[in-house]
Amino acid sequence: MTKKPLNQNGIYVQELINNVEPDFIFSNKPINRFNIVENKNWDTNKEKSIQLSELKEKINTIENCKLKNNSKKLIFGDGDINSSVMIIGEAPGEVEESSNHSFQGEIGLLLKKMLSAINIKIEKVYTTYSINFRPPEDRKPTSQEIKRYSIFLKEHISIINPKIIVIMGSTAMEAVTGQNSKISIERGKWKEIILKNKTFPLMITFSPSYLIRFPENKKYSWEDLKKIKQKIENLNIII
Repeated sequence: MTKKPLNQNGIYVQELINNVEPDFIFSNKPINRFNIVENKNWDTNKEKSIQLSELKEKINTIENCKLKNNSKKLIFGDGDINSSVMIIGEAPGEVEESSNHSFQGEIGLLLKKMLSAINIKIEKVYTTYSINFRPPEDRKPTSQEIKRYSIFLKEHISIINPKIIVIMGSTAMEAVTGQNSKISIERGKWKEIILKNKTFPLMITFSPSYLIRFPENKKYSWEDLKKIKQKIENLNIII
């Protein structure tokens, strides 16, 4: 029987060998290794869920905020909290406020189609907003409001810990990057932000609500989506 050569390229292959070789324990009782993995995942999910609940409560207790005072509900986030892709929109609208979920109605349908075009189901990503309360009459949030809520948003990003961030709309762009320039100039380019000593790659693109009003710009969003798909493939992300 020919012994297969070890893969010398991985660092923790050698670490595994060093840890296992010195001490062997034999038992007639089989080891349920699958339960061990599941328990670790369960602990991680539980901790992440607790952190998200605490963040949501922190946002909900904010004081002296016109956005909160004029809104009926806090719209926090939806989807897979362990997803490698996090989508950040601008702010919830009337449909989202009524349903208590992000990206609903016509906007949600368009986002689903956009993701489907690159073979991603919307339930496999995590979606949230840069502003968690619906602005009065769906107006654009002020720079002061964006800055105030960006503190919570950046904490939100750190908890989800995605491998790719998709920024949809100028409000979300300003909240994450601090840039207040035209989104038509900034979109389509891979950028990076550093939060808690970790680097997150991000792509800025048009929001679905903007594309509904100006459908002629869908061709540019399609170019952005193709770049996102390529990045997912380059990073070997399974989604």
